[in-house]
Amino acid sequence: MKLIKIIIVLFISFNTPIVANSNEDLQNLLSEGGKLIFIRHAYAPGSGDPDNFDLSSCASQRNLSQEGIYQAMTINSFFLKSNMSSNLVLSSEWCRCKQTAKYAFKNYKTKSFLNSFFSQKFAHNKAKQIKELKRFIKEWNGKGNLIFVTHYVVIFEILNLSVSSGEIVIADRDFNILARQKTSNN
Repeated sequence: MKLIKIIIVLFISFNTPIVANSNEDLQNLLSEGGKLIFIRHAYAPGSGDPDNFDLSSCASQRNLSQEGIYQAMTINSFFLKSNMSSNLVLSSEWCRCKQTAKYAFKNYKTKSFLNSFFSQKFAHNKAKQIKELKRFIKEWNGKGNLIFVTHYVVIFEILNLSVSSGEIVIADRDFNILARQKTSNN
């Protein structure tokens, strides 16, 4: 029985992503540069996209709530403490991602390969988007860190990891998870 418990603990240990031991460890990891940082958009009440969804109209989309805006500002504070420079921030074209990027980083560019493919309307884009995202990462020069503000489905597809709103996941260029940081939406 004791052997079975040891095997279970070892199995869980090898399948659990590494999490930085402290904020200092996390800051050191980020200051090295060359990391992929995936951020799920901050809290936007609801799930999926409304029936009348229009990419060109934020009024037709789920947007950040006040809690989500606060959460994005918390992301900003986290990165300010990191003293990171030369980061490239890319966002999905969905308004909740652009709002998160705006409050967290101010300067960002949008890329369609970060868009959601959760709904039936966009599901056919999944393979093409993931291929484009991987190609972009492969061609990236590795200076600073590459920050992606995107959706649950994109992060799950690329890292095989479930994330909550506003969660930050740091990976290397081979998509190995190095650390995770949750942000509060309260």
